[in-house]
Amino acid sequence: MKYTVFGNTGLRVSQVALGTGNFGTGWGHGADPDVSKALFNAYAEAGGNFIDTADVYQFGQSEELLGTLLDGRREDFVVATKFTNGAVPDADRLVTGNSRKAMVASVEASLKRLKTDRIDILWAHHPDGVTPIEEIVRGFEDLARAGKIVYAGLSNFPAWRLARAVTLAELTHVVPIAAAQFQHSLVHREPEVDLFPASHALGLGIVTWSPLGGGMLTGKYRKGEKGRAEGFGGRVFQPENSAQRTQILDTVLAIADELDVSAGQVAIAWAGTHGAVPIIGPRSVAQLADNLGALSLELSAEQISRLDTVSSHVPSAPARTPAPWAAGDITRIIA
Repeated sequence: MKYTVFGNTGLRVSQVALGTGNFGTGWGHGADPDVSKALFNAYAEAGGNFIDTADVYQFGQSEELLGTLLDGRREDFVVATKFTNGAVPDADRLVTGNSRKAMVASVEASLKRLKTDRIDILWAHHPDGVTPIEEIVRGFEDLARAGKIVYAGLSNFPAWRLARAVTLAELTHVVPIAAAQFQHSLVHREPEVDLFPASHALGLGIVTWSPLGGGMLTGKYRKGEKGRAEGFGGRVFQPENSAQRTQILDTVLAIADELDVSAGQVAIAWAGTHGAVPIIGPRSVAQLADNLGALSLELSAEQISRLDTVSSHVPSAPARTPAPWAAGDITRIIA
């Protein structure tokens, strides 16, 4: 496992994060405690140190399991969690959304479930359509001053709101907005138009989710598997529902065959060439092992070009300039 300096912070995180949305069975689809423990330990043994969760994941079970798994080794990990949705079905309006009240209530509950005294990265999970960005920034500052969060980040926010939040934090000299998180994969490249350029320009650490398109890019659904096509009510799933998506998957499978690796490894390796930390979210140890295999895979410039070309969605978008650390710049990558 390699480590990268996270944005403009001094934080050094592993090149992939472990997403724990599958830790628990509160949603009716996920991993039981024994499998969750095996996943966590295998990721840690591979050198992983970046854990991503949320209060809503498995209705709090993900954080509860992590609280037990972190016992005795809390300082070995960067623990990131999210608030906005609440940790129970039909959570009350006062503990959902991005208000300072909801933020404080959610953090207090997350700290108890995680059995820790602070959260390393607190994400606002997504905009709520109501709370002004000024209130979110001030809420982060209050929690940082209270020692309950170390870094703040915005997840699934549009680029303009991200830029405004960073600017407000800078002008008011409060805790900086340190990171951005958003979906990105070969079948969801829209963030390359605005979120990636904005995040790089603002010096943010970038975390991307669903590099496998909800599993579609593994090719498993062509074999009749269900996975997220049905699990989680079909959410966080990208169906093979267009000619372009069929061409994308065909290209991924062809390159996987050329390299004698899995299609999923090709998709994760491609996602890792954008200067972001992709989140992997396995539900079994076998899936984790396959995901981690992407870390030793180096796609050639020709293979990256083929993937870029077949998945292009905005012909007029500026050409992608590879991030310096994608080529192994030792100022950003720490072996």
